[in-house]
Amino acid sequence: MKAITLDNITKTYDKGKVLAVDKASFELEQGETFGLIGPDGAGKTSIFRVLTTLLLPDGGNATVAGYDVVKQYELIRNCIGYMPGRFSLYQDLTVEENLNFFATIFNTSIEENYELIKDIYVQIEPFKTRRAGKLSGGMKQKLALCCALIHKPVVLFLDEPTTGVDAVSRVEFWEMLKRLKYQGITILVSTPYMDEAALCDRIALIEGGKILSIDSPANTVKKYPGKLFAVKSANMHRLLHDLRDYEGTRSCFTFGDSMHLSFKQDSDNAVSTLTNYLTGKGQQQLEITEIPAGIEDYFIRITEKQNEQHSHTS
Repeated sequence: MKAITLDNITKTYDKGKVLAVDKASFELEQGETFGLIGPDGAGKTSIFRVLTTLLLPDGGNATVAGYDVVKQYELIRNCIGYMPGRFSLYQDLTVEENLNFFATIFNTSIEENYELIKDIYVQIEPFKTRRAGKLSGGMKQKLALCCALIHKPVVLFLDEPTTGVDAVSRVEFWEMLKRLKYQGITILVSTPYMDEAALCDRIALIEGGKILSIDSPANTVKKYPGKLFAVKSANMHRLLHDLRDYEGTRSCFTFGDSMHLSFKQDSDNAVSTLTNYLTGKGQQQLEITEIPAGIEDYFIRITEKQNEQHSHTS
């Protein structure tokens, strides 16, 4: 039995005028960590709300732990944990009161499932009498995860759990997820961070409500067609304009401290021709280095291809 199945799920808003999810399909194996990767507005949260039975789909079918999201929503709610993007616990309750409250809802106790949350809870236990609203972003995140796990869910839904959290807390959070995976919990996580995508077993890239690709992170980057180059110069602002004006450029965008560039055609003299062009434009201290593509590079490339196909058909 699959932990999650989506079969042509469609979701619209504003009486059908806004298409949020466009015939999305994917499956999760039990014990898998699966990432839903895409920018804000891509449809990630709508998919989460359908799977956690908070929204009814307008078309298609979906199951969680073998239960139908429409017909068996009560059974699903008893066996899942859900951590929405926005902190949604009771701000006026203490850490301990929030945990006890959620445990009581599911007819369990902190003690009963303590082994499951122990690694996380020991970090927030010193603040157990502090009100949740007074916690730091990282501590709020850990409390929310504890509350989502307190009833030992079969499937854990994490909707952009690290957005707005500092880099150290993000790393700690993913270490916690790794330990949960070893306990057999299936995790569906959405994130706009491509470095987090690389930590999943498989990822689905989503844009405009459409699933564009599903594969392991390693296989995803292998699909990048052609060569990719990192380009630097003394004048990075002008470099971007010069590269985009260059007739041989297929794609160019800012990435950290360099520009990521792909050519329309990968020829033996492509780099030397570009160097001559940029030198002629007055660019100095040029560095052009071939690099391996990352998930973000592939995502941009596949999105461009999607837009090109759309413009040809419209």
